[in-house]
Amino acid sequence: MNLASNYSQLIKNEALRLGFSACGIAKATFLEKEAPRLEGWLKNKYQGEMNYLENYFDKRLDPKLLVDGAKSVISLSFNYFPEKIQKKDSYKLAKYAYGYDYHHVIKSKLKELYQFIQNEIGEIDGRAFVDSAPVMERAWAEKSGIGWAGKHSLLIQKEQGSFFFLSELIIDLDLDYDNPFQTDHCGTCTKCIDACPTGAILPNNTVNGSKCISYFTIELKNEIPVSVKGKFEDWMFGCDICQDVCPWNRFSKPHLEPLFNPHPDLLSMTKGDWQEITEDVFKKVFKKSPVKRTKYAGLKRNIQFLKE
Repeated sequence: MNLASNYSQLIKNEALRLGFSACGIAKATFLEKEAPRLEGWLKNKYQGEMNYLENYFDKRLDPKLLVDGAKSVISLSFNYFPEKIQKKDSYKLAKYAYGYDYHHVIKSKLKELYQFIQNEIGEIDGRAFVDSAPVMERAWAEKSGIGWAGKHSLLIQKEQGSFFFLSELIIDLDLDYDNPFQTDHCGTCTKCIDACPTGAILPNNTVNGSKCISYFTIELKNEIPVSVKGKFEDWMFGCDICQDVCPWNRFSKPHLEPLFNPHPDLLSMTKGDWQEITEDVFKKVFKKSPVKRTKYAGLKRNIQFLKE
């Protein structure tokens, strides 16, 4: 086994020890195939009011613009599928938002992995990314062989479905590279397309972000348009419809990360409780939660929209 293979195995073993469910490694090169796709997606205005997605076009495609001398992109997945979900008589949150904000939880684990690499291998330059910088994480995850992008555009793994976070370490070290994931195991299945109540999932493996329930309930700062009234199926923050109907998610297993467990009150709250939620209760239930992104006023707006 050569040095690059040794280093790669060392990194993968440590990633699994830290709780990541999969780790793959790709060569840090320009994402040639993604360039026209991204350009077309932006031209079609599928980003809606998410104007930040128009920034740093070149950086999104070239990891060397994010890390000088970048050689390897290490892609990692981390399971967040919960053991228990909300009551049926409740307005719903996307499952990723049940516990602590994943940005912080996973970033700290990535920093541990990076420190481990420096301790074991030497002075390596690099950066950790958790859904907060111009990195095309699904493209890198496919290139590193850890899964394929489903028709709903989320990454799917045979062993555990799609309820997981993606993150990356981009470093200036040559490693042993995994083969890209070649097979699309969605086949002729269109369950996610058929189930999306706002028609956000297009037939060509593309999502019109400006039609997604997650966009309306999290990203959109203005009033929610009346044209989508009655189509949210009680989702007040994010949406899991396309994942809930995906046959691959029958393989989802509950996560083992205590920080992703919900506040005890969250699972027992009814629609009536949500309608009467006060700012104090909001702060208590969503302490350190990604739901804080929409703020109390944003959540109240969403609940009011569902209620009317």
